[in-house]
Amino acid sequence: MNNDVPHPYSITVEPLKKPEGQFGWALRKYGKLTERSDRSFTSEAKAYESALKAIEREQTGFGSR
Repeated sequence: MNNDVPHPYSITVEPLKKPEGQFGWALRKYGKLTERSDRSFTSEAKAYESALKAIEREQTGFGSR
């Protein structure tokens, strides 16, 4: 994966045990877990793209009250 993740975030994409062949992601800010995917993705690239969108939502405040 490329390093276009803005500081202080980091993304971890890992294969899921169930369903096999699917991927999930975890988003960390300053090393502390802030969000995790609740959906499974068919590829690492799709999971990574979803995590980048989650960072964008957090930075813009979209969806917050």
